[in-house]
Amino acid sequence: MQGRAARELGQAARAAAPPVLELAVHRKTDAARRPLGTILQEMGALSQDGLVRALEIQASQAGFLGDILLAHGMITETDLTTALSRQFSTSFLTSDAPLPDRRLIEILGVRRCLALYCLPWERAGDVTVVACARPAQFGFYRPELERIFGPVAMVLISETDLHATLLKTQRTRLKLWAETCVDERESCRMLQSRSFGRVLRFAVLVIAALVLLAPQAALLGLTLIATGFLLLTSLLKLAAAIAVHRRPPAPEPRIRLLRARRPIVSIMVPLYKEPRVIPRLINRLSRLTWPRELLDILLVVEEHDHATRAALDACALPRWMRVVPVPDAPLKTKPRALNYAMLFARGAIIGVYDAEDAPEPDQIHRVVKCFQDGPPDLACVQGALDFYNARTNWLSRCFTIEYATWFRIVLPGMQRLGLAVPLGGTTLFFRRDILESLGGWDAHNVTEDADLGIRLARHGYYTQLLDTVTLEEANCRAVPWVKQRSRWLKGYAVTWLVHMRAPRALWRQLGAWRFFGVQLLFLGTLVQFMFAPLLWSFWLMLAGLSHPLQASIGGPVMLGFFAVFVMSEAVTLSVGYLALGGHRHRHLRLWLPTLHGYFPLAVLAVYKALWELISAPFYWDKTAHGEHGAACDQVTVAGGLVASS
Repeated sequence: MQGRAARELGQAARAAAPPVLELAVHRKTDAARRPLGTILQEMGALSQDGLVRALEIQASQAGFLGDILLAHGMITETDLTTALSRQFSTSFLTSDAPLPDRRLIEILGVRRCLALYCLPWERAGDVTVVACARPAQFGFYRPELERIFGPVAMVLISETDLHATLLKTQRTRLKLWAETCVDERESCRMLQSRSFGRVLRFAVLVIAALVLLAPQAALLGLTLIATGFLLLTSLLKLAAAIAVHRRPPAPEPRIRLLRARRPIVSIMVPLYKEPRVIPRLINRLSRLTWPRELLDILLVVEEHDHATRAALDACALPRWMRVVPVPDAPLKTKPRALNYAMLFARGAIIGVYDAEDAPEPDQIHRVVKCFQDGPPDLACVQGALDFYNARTNWLSRCFTIEYATWFRIVLPGMQRLGLAVPLGGTTLFFRRDILESLGGWDAHNVTEDADLGIRLARHGYYTQLLDTVTLEEANCRAVPWVKQRSRWLKGYAVTWLVHMRAPRALWRQLGAWRFFGVQLLFLGTLVQFMFAPLLWSFWLMLAGLSHPLQASIGGPVMLGFFAVFVMSEAVTLSVGYLALGGHRHRHLRLWLPTLHGYFPLAVLAVYKALWELISAPFYWDKTAHGEHGAACDQVTVAGGLVASS
């Protein structure tokens, strides 16, 4: 079908003049081409010492010589395009050239154009002129292109101009793909329907009616549900703590996925209304010691976020760091921005950082090694998160304790127990081929990370927790904290609803054990916060007062309820104590009892989340950053350069 469409276009253009074809010539063999470095030297664009250094780097890296020279600032993109045009005896197009034939691009597909770095430009007789930004690879793609278009001829275009041309011609398609790339059966975008809101409102009304008509029975039923989930969650925490502190089994021999030549790693950093963090962010990312020629950092910013874009324009970004504006649309979410930016990423590994992150300098080295040593089904590596402003106030201290418990005990324990691991929103690294096969992130889900973790597990992939730390800024003011937590809890509810559309399919894909884990994690978290006031009522018994249920169900049952409640408190404090064993946060152990005043904030957040789930399921309550700095901000990395290793 594609070949027939291309031939029909060729017949229409057969009699037309071939202005672009005149720029293309017959291909030369690799042996007949002059070395790129020699051409650049003859042009006066590259010194002998620079060429020797670049060739030494290329000997051990998975990269093109031109990319290495660009990454280290030895040449400009214009120098490279000019030299390549001489090497391949052809000319080049720029973004100022007449626009390509949109029909040809649609035949190949915009995503395939980006993957091949090739843009079918126009038909000239029987020949299709293809603009290519990677001429050394054109021979590999020629059979595919000729199968679709018939005879092809190559002209050059820079990567920057290729992207600019695609944005001029395919902007709407790119926007639509970023919002709908996840299969509808696994996406929450259908929650926008009015019927969904009516169902939720009806459920709330039913619960309220039961409470009014039979308050004692409703109180007992809800208390049983809340206590049951509390017991199971506490047992999970306990099992996770035991699993984490048990010696892991010896690793089995693995087939190395990524060989000795190190891969390009693309890191996407979504930014929205955060001009204050830009200088700090660039300085922190410049501390990464991964080789610059293999580092591709995309600063992803909304098109109409003029303040952030102005802050970025004011910075002299290194070649390996670039800005990706996301076209404006009513839906403005982090996952939509990530999907869009991934189209333009170069790497075989895709990473995600948040705007306020300060990762460990050697983090990417450790991530790549983890992928190299991992099994074929290893799709994601998740690092640990911590806070650099933990001492700011009481709220930041409690937040730090909670994160330490989650990333040091619960998540690693869930991994060792064989449960599906919900991902955090940052310090995530994916094998690109697997991420693309799943459609990326659900653009409508406000906790796209947790949702993606479950989708990875459903499709048979594995997530590895890695002991590398990224420091973040703790949300240490009560109102912003509640807003942020309400978004997370709303996302938990949305994720549970999406994956429970077809519970039998979920059971079949995950198995009974991991299916149970999903129920406990998502539904259990929501139930416990929703009905936490019922659980807190057991403090009355500790104070020697009678409980409202005591007269109707008797002492032994009440004692059982009370025992579960006390046991859960003991588990929470004990697991928190273990999580704070490192020297960095050991002093926070004294603050563990104050968590009793911290978790009630989450109750406010869950009711806000439930209201938004009915009224605005896709609303993204943005968290402001930039109030606090990290120790690494005290020293500026000059020019954004760190020695490659």
